[in-house]
Amino acid sequence: MSSLAPLQCARAGGVTALILDRPAVGHALSAELVAALDDAIDTALSDPTAHTLVLMAAGKHFCTGFDLTDLEQASDADLMERFIRIELLLQKLWHAPVQTVAIAQGRCWGAGADLFAACDQRVLTAQTTLRFPGAAFGIVLGSRRLALRVGPVRARALIAGGMELDASTAVHWGLATELIETPLDLEAPADPAARLARWSAHLPPPPVVDRPSFEQIRKATLRALDPQFDASSDGDLAALVRSAARPGLRDRLVRYRERVRSSRAKVA
Repeated sequence: MSSLAPLQCARAGGVTALILDRPAVGHALSAELVAALDDAIDTALSDPTAHTLVLMAAGKHFCTGFDLTDLEQASDADLMERFIRIELLLQKLWHAPVQTVAIAQGRCWGAGADLFAACDQRVLTAQTTLRFPGAAFGIVLGSRRLALRVGPVRARALIAGGMELDASTAVHWGLATELIETPLDLEAPADPAARLARWSAHLPPPPVVDRPSFEQIRKATLRALDPQFDASSDGDLAALVRSAARPGLRDRLVRYRERVRSSRAKVA
């Protein structure tokens, strides 16, 4: 990928690391970044020797969520399509025939927190915070998967209550699987391969089974969590579309963005 791409890639053996690379905007999920992630995941999975997929980010934050810039130039239909692409990306991670790992630092918010929750191994630093603010602008995204991670009562509190979850609570609730003390920050290696090597100690070992067997094991274990597994993906997409189809999606996003900016100005 070119240096201007919103994503870096590194490979070592059967491990592929995808490193979000829009640090100036907290790796907010623009249409371009989502498309780059989608393409990179497809490329990684096309390699039959691949066994582990890692999501990381350069800079201070993992991902601050949906990109709220340039909303005035978008229509409700444009924005719905972007949310649909994100949901399909999350489903691709949730059903991946390989191990998936997310390593998060700083803000892990909104659709970024959904990316984190969709992975098998979910590693965060002590400074990481998680939020799911989509309900504030009327979007239902990732709610069922979050409930499978932390339970329906806690999921509702996180989504509808606008809670901000700290790293230790995320581990206690089961949203994260590992807490590490070493901060991931601007001093971390800029080279993608060096970054992957630095954090390889936090990756799971390769599976002892082949890819087809791993895929069947994933399906069986997800069915144990979710008896409606075979229809759940369609249900997740339908719930998102219904929420996004309410008239005034762009206006709701603009109002949310202004509330966030106003809140930050008061703190400053």
